Amino acid sequence: MNIPYIYEALNWASSFLGESGREPQAAVWLLAHKVNTDQTSLHLDRGERLTEEVWNAFQKDVKTHASGVPVQHITGEGAFYGRIFSVNKHVLIPRPETEELAHEVIQWLGRQKSGSVRSGVDIGTGSGALAVTIALESESIEMTATDLMAGALQKAEQNADKLGAAIEFIQGDLARPLQGRMFDVVVSNPPYIPVDQWEKLDDIVKVHEPRTALVGEDEDGLSCYRKLAEDIPAILNRPGLAAFEIGMDQGRQALAIFKQAFPDDEVWLKQDINKRDRMIFVEKR
Repeated sequence: MNIPYIYEALNWASSFLGESGREPQAAVWLLAHKVNTDQTSLHLDRGERLTEEVWNAFQKDVKTHASGVPVQHITGEGAFYGRIFSVNKHVLIPRPETEELAHEVIQWLGRQKSGSVRSGVDIGTGSGALAVTIALESESIEMTATDLMAGALQKAEQNADKLGAAIEFIQGDLARPLQGRMFDVVVSNPPYIPVDQWEKLDDIVKVHEPRTALVGEDEDGLSCYRKLAEDIPAILNRPGLAAFEIGMDQGRQALAIFKQAFPDDEVWLKQDINKRDRMIFVEKR
């Protein structure tokens, strides 16, 4: 093929990715990033011809993604709640399901009396997507974030600096480094995939994303929730909110764990937009 027009390049890439078992839409994401534009502008300019440099680099990116490398690792970026976060092999790529968790927490914060919620913590922050989003969407709250992995914390700090969020970062295992402190809001998207499901995951996840951010190291994947249920009652203020993302088959078990840990408080399960169990909330009143 000679140097193609944008629409021709997209047609080739979409077909190539589809035949490779990848999402054809990834062609748009990759080319938009390569020409430094958004998807809408890319389609409006679809009659423009690419440069040879961009065409060669785009072909390379498409083939790299077809081999199993996530789009976000090729571009170095992942979108979350309308912002662009830097990502790499040390952090979990932000997911739309986690945006729903962020939205629920932000909505709850908006219903609280002005000045009544001052402190929050994101446990197992990864890229920092939850901590940064909550800090920027609710400017009155001071956020802290923890992660076990130094590489993840470094990336989270970079994202906070880039996006203008003032966050305190602490290295440690889940809530353990927070003992003796109190927070009005606690959020967490901990590892929850059961061990026996790890080998069944697509290579695009299994090979390129950190196992420590994905797998709860026990048969049911709920080990992190059991640890959190032990520690969070001592660090969550009254009134206060704790919010957790869970696996879509873990609703009943996770709900029972937190009801036992918070017997006098309101604990509920919420489904995501696809009607799958996805979030657990605890509210101290």
